[in-house]
Amino acid sequence: MDYLVAKWLHILSSTLLFGTGLGSAYYMFFTSLTRDPRAVAIVVRYVVLADWLFTTTTIIFQPLSGWYMAHLAGIPLSTPWIFWSFVLYFVAGACWLPVVWIQIRMRALAQAAVTHNQPLPPRYFALLKVWTALGVPAFLALVAVFYLMVAKPA
Repeated sequence: MDYLVAKWLHILSSTLLFGTGLGSAYYMFFTSLTRDPRAVAIVVRYVVLADWLFTTTTIIFQPLSGWYMAHLAGIPLSTPWIFWSFVLYFVAGACWLPVVWIQIRMRALAQAAVTHNQPLPPRYFALLKVWTALGVPAFLALVAVFYLMVAKPA
């Protein structure tokens, strides 16, 4: 029973992590393209909040629950699909950490634009490019982790 509960929580957590990330990225990217400082300020504020509430908690829980399930099942962490899942997960996390700082900076730039009734500054869009460039490998790494979790190739 412990294994099934851990597996359910692991899957639920991975769904929250992936769904929050994909949904937040979608809305932040396309709202940013509108160049409307008011809309951008609101969306980026909620994206930062979602990252703290959902992404941070699930990004911590995922490796812990994965390790726990491997422990319960007696599967060594050196098993190739588990090893590569952890490697890819940490690649995604390494991309995500600077994204958090970038989003906080973008939130401040958008709010300043609203406060001063100005357009979004060029710096906002430079950060958007870096944010997007980091999001692509993070997304692909997590897609690969999902594959490894389901297929469990030898």
